[in-house]
Amino acid sequence: MSAPTAARPVDAEQAGRRVEEVLDRLAASGDPAAAEAAEELVRSLMDFYGSGLARVLQLLSAAPGGDPLAGLLGDELVASLLVLHGLHPEDRDTRIARALDSVREHALDVVDFDEESGALTLRAREAGGCGCGSGDSAREAARAALACFAPEVGSVDVQTAPPGPTLLQIGTAPTGAR
Repeated sequence: MSAPTAARPVDAEQAGRRVEEVLDRLAASGDPAAAEAAEELVRSLMDFYGSGLARVLQLLSAAPGGDPLAGLLGDELVASLLVLHGLHPEDRDTRIARALDSVREHALDVVDFDEESGALTLRAREAGGCGCGSGDSAREAARAALACFAPEVGSVDVQTAPPGPTLLQIGTAPTGAR
C-alpha cells in the first residue's frame, strides 16, 4: 500500500458552481435522458457522502474528552459539506457568527436577517473614514465566508456605523472669569 497523499485543496463555493454549470449544460444539450441521469448521479453521490459525513459526526461526538467537533466545524470545506447535507450541528445564527469571526478584520455585527429573501444586513463597527469603498471589501469578505458556513444567506448589505458624538474639550476658565 502506498503512502497516503494529502487532499488537494478545494474551494467549496467554486465546486458547487461547477456542478451547477455542468448540470445546466447537460439540460441545455437537448438530451433529457442524459440530463436526468446526471441529476440522478449527483443525488446518489450526495446520499453516499451525506451518509458518510453523518457517520463521521456520530463517531466524533461520541469521542471521549474535549470538543472533537471544533476543528471540523471551523474548517470551511468540512462545514460547507455538513451544511450541504443538512448535518451541521450549529444553528444558522451560530454559523453566521462563525463566518463573520473568520473575517474579523472587518469588524462586522449582524443587524438583521430576512428569512424569506435570505438578505443579511451587517453593520461595520468602525467606519473606514476614507470613503474609498471599504464597505465593498467587507461585503465581499463576508459573502465569501458565508457561502461556506451559511449558504442560506443570499445577499449581504453592509451599513457603516454612524460617526460618534463630537467630543467637547472642557478646560479651566481663564483667570478672572469667575
